[in-house]
Amino acid sequence: MKQHIFPAILLTLCCLVLFNIIYPLAMYGVGLVIGPNHARGETVEAKGRTVGYALLGQSFTEDRYFWSRPSAVGYNAAGSAGSNKGPSNPDYLKTVQERIDTFLAHNPGIRASQIPSELVTASGSGLDPDLSPQAARVQVARIARARNIDAARVEQLIAAQTKGPLLGMFGPSTVNVLHLNLALDAL
Repeated sequence: MKQHIFPAILLTLCCLVLFNIIYPLAMYGVGLVIGPNHARGETVEAKGRTVGYALLGQSFTEDRYFWSRPSAVGYNAAGSAGSNKGPSNPDYLKTVQERIDTFLAHNPGIRASQIPSELVTASGSGLDPDLSPQAARVQVARIARARNIDAARVEQLIAAQTKGPLLGMFGPSTVNVLHLNLALDAL
């Protein structure tokens, strides 16, 4: 028995040091060297001040802005998580229905079946910074009306801000909501 316990304890200690100290420090070092803003995240500035982070979702609720994907954690990066409520949970269904009703009230002319699910359901992290181009387009009429501008200009803005799939084939096309709203303000 002694011949098995001591090697197991030694292996456990080596794994603890390797995977809990050495590997995280190495990844942090790589981030400092090649990461955006030297591992402090990619800040977005407008008019000389920091207005947000490109990789974190933010709350936009005014009719003149594109709305972000809902967050189960109130867009708090320290508490990144989903709601852990299943699709048949009555509280979850009530929350989704409230989001649908709110969206429909602010976007007359849109039917519930036209709302992309990402506009009424929170992501797993609760901090999703991007929308699909479809989710952005369904908000065009509201924004054009609130800003008193032509809907075609808003559509052009979405097209200009859309990023295609990685290497043209991995993942969906996305639009960063913060960048899109800053571009709207610049019009």
